[in-house]
Amino acid sequence: MRNLFKVKTAWNGVATVSWLVVMLASSAHAGPGDYKGGYESADYETRSVAVDSRADRGTPADLMAIAAKPPLGLPALPLPEDNPLTAAKVQLGRKLFYDRRLSLNDTMSCAMCHVPEQGFSNNELALAVGLEGRTVRRNAPTLYNIAYAERLFHDGRETSLEQQAWLPMLRHNEMANPSVGAVIRKLHTMSDYDGLFEAAFEGRGPGMETVGAALASYQRTLLSANSDFDRWFYGKQKDALSPQAQRGYRIFSGKGLCTACHIVGENSALFTNNKLHNTGIGWYSAMAPVAAEQRVLIAPGIYATVTADKIAMVGHPELGDVGLYEITRNPNHRWRYKTAGLRNVALTAPYMHDGSLLTLAEVVAFYNRGGHPNEGLDPLIQPLGLSTAEQDELVAFLESLTGDSVDILVADAFAAPIGDLKAEDPHWSHEQGSNY
Repeated sequence: MRNLFKVKTAWNGVATVSWLVVMLASSAHAGPGDYKGGYESADYETRSVAVDSRADRGTPADLMAIAAKPPLGLPALPLPEDNPLTAAKVQLGRKLFYDRRLSLNDTMSCAMCHVPEQGFSNNELALAVGLEGRTVRRNAPTLYNIAYAERLFHDGRETSLEQQAWLPMLRHNEMANPSVGAVIRKLHTMSDYDGLFEAAFEGRGPGMETVGAALASYQRTLLSANSDFDRWFYGKQKDALSPQAQRGYRIFSGKGLCTACHIVGENSALFTNNKLHNTGIGWYSAMAPVAAEQRVLIAPGIYATVTADKIAMVGHPELGDVGLYEITRNPNHRWRYKTAGLRNVALTAPYMHDGSLLTLAEVVAFYNRGGHPNEGLDPLIQPLGLSTAEQDELVAFLESLTGDSVDILVADAFAAPIGDLKAEDPHWSHEQGSNY
């Protein structure tokens, strides 16, 4: 199903809009609910899906069954010894993930950056947006198959899902909570959490460890594979993959050099080497000269040429980003970012750590050119010499990596509560209650 939608990109603090055409799997749930196709025409009629209609399309799934038997193409699920997976933890983590009250002003949940129907990423924003519209420097990565990730965040700064969960909750430009204690105190005051932590963690209530463990448990169930490619490659179904996509795989594993980073194993494929590389994207963003004039899409179908000084007047300076260097302070690590897995990649546009490439065709063309040359460019990045037809075949292969559990997982997300404020929630009391 071809879907047209809007991607906002930010540079120099200014939000701009681009139109993006992406191939989505035939799905009742995949894709942004705010559909803008044809918006520029005089007879436009909205087909946007109201947020409050999600529950009508929701169907709880057996998430434990999915985790117990990962779909074709995925290896056995890795689980930490100190956080075994249980149904109670998964359901508690699911509730926390969609609860907007876990943010400072009760408006932001984890799912508002990792949107289920948008590939558990965000198709409409190149750079994530946090509390009160604050800019987040990087694109929201997908959470599909995040259970297998050896490094988390684009710069690989974290290795544990249990610990990772706290960083977005505490960052001032994401969920903006002032402290771990503030979140824990708030959870203690919410009556709909009474007994849930104790039941999931053998009597232990809300705490730094139990919150992280619950959120990690839910995210480990977001498994999606058994794609057309998996049924063809691992299931040996000769007709499961189109001839064009089969040719694309031969390019992917041969002339395209893609498997040097996006590894395909004999029995399973995560399509990542879990390493960080300089492809030139980060270097170009930091070092390329700023054009004196830029063409800006100010409304669907309406462009204006805006000078750089005018742009600077209405936005803050672009935030610096040097990737892994920020973690290691090793100059050789400048502008290195994590190799993304490619499963469900047709659902997770825009691409790269900064969302600067809007379509799979753009991504393939970027690598075909050899990235952006710079002194730290990874030697694996080099011009490929692919023809237009070969690039199209490679895109067809990438589109074949959409798993068949997408609808199940998104429908389950729609059935989750979203943390509506209640009259008894003390955080918004006129009096200073037990929370503060």
